[in-house]
Amino acid sequence: MQIAEPIVAEYAARPYVALRREVKIPFGSVATKTMRQLAKAIKAQGIQNTGAAIFKYNIVKMPELEIDFGFEVEAPVATEGELLSGVLPAGRYAELTFFGPYRHLYKVNGALIDWSRAQGLVFDATAAADGDHFVSRVEFYPNGPADEPDPEKLKTVVAIKLRD
Repeated sequence: MQIAEPIVAEYAARPYVALRREVKIPFGSVATKTMRQLAKAIKAQGIQNTGAAIFKYNIVKMPELEIDFGFEVEAPVATEGELLSGVLPAGRYAELTFFGPYRHLYKVNGALIDWSRAQGLVFDATAAADGDHFVSRVEFYPNGPADEPDPEKLKTVVAIKLRD
């Protein structure tokens, strides 16, 4: 397991397509199943994914989560059915890069949150009765088990948009 020092990074807007799911931690098999469904849905609609797989955490009320399981695309696209199209907004993000098995991502997210608070950074989020609503809290997966069999080499970038 290898965790890089967190940073504040400037992001351009990033379009994506996704399937939204309400899940509970641990949500392991739901992610795999949903990503397979997503791959079939975008292929059926002629949409080309052009970047990393993403998990966008919309609402967090541990252990319950609302997540968009998606892929980056070149530009916003029209979608049908339960497939949705969105854009991760441009702006400043607290970011941490991690190499290792996915089972450590809970701790990795905690490390980024702790670091951000220690730096006095404020997330672009709103607290509500149903949980914390994030404008953009994302895990980017540039590789995965299908193309990287060594779990220690799996790369995940965790990013949370900061309030302007």
